[in-house]
Amino acid sequence: MSIAIHPSVDKGMTPAADNFSGGTLRCKCSDPVEVSVSSQCAHNHVCGCTMCWKPEGALFAQIAVVPSDSVKVTKNQDKLKVVNPDAAIKRHACQDCGVHMYGHIEDTNHPFHGLDFIHTELSDDDGWAPPQFAAFVSSIIESGQDPEKMGDIRRHLHDTGLEPYDCLSPTLMDVIATHTAKQKGVL
Repeated sequence: MSIAIHPSVDKGMTPAADNFSGGTLRCKCSDPVEVSVSSQCAHNHVCGCTMCWKPEGALFAQIAVVPSDSVKVTKNQDKLKVVNPDAAIKRHACQDCGVHMYGHIEDTNHPFHGLDFIHTELSDDDGWAPPQFAAFVSSIIESGQDPEKMGDIRRHLHDTGLEPYDCLSPTLMDVIATHTAKQKGVL
């Protein structure tokens, strides 16, 4: 069974470049939206949720986070529109090609406020940190994946070096729980 996780994963992942300081993301249009990112990404992962943009034929999206102040739209901002204004992550997508350029969290009480979500595969710049895990793996069933094939998909993810989780990685789940505990005053 051939499993197409994501083009950036399927062609082989390369390590992050030392001292990499960001690059430019471009949508798929001939006159693209351009977003400058002035930092290396963190927590890069493949995501199976149904809200993230995925390239044609991919089972998973590839998502990473960067500090919000490192993200700046530098070309064709007028082409961007928030996909779902009610979602916690305001995913800004090109209205012409549909590609999600970045996601921003406005809620200052959200544990990931101050971080923007980006798709590093939209950059031609080499050096981004590669995906480190797979999140929301079961959610690909909601996109139409045969549940009987999930064991093979999880094995393939694991063999590729991407530990499969049906939530976020333990580190990120700890960040969320710590944030919640501090808001409740128990930490």
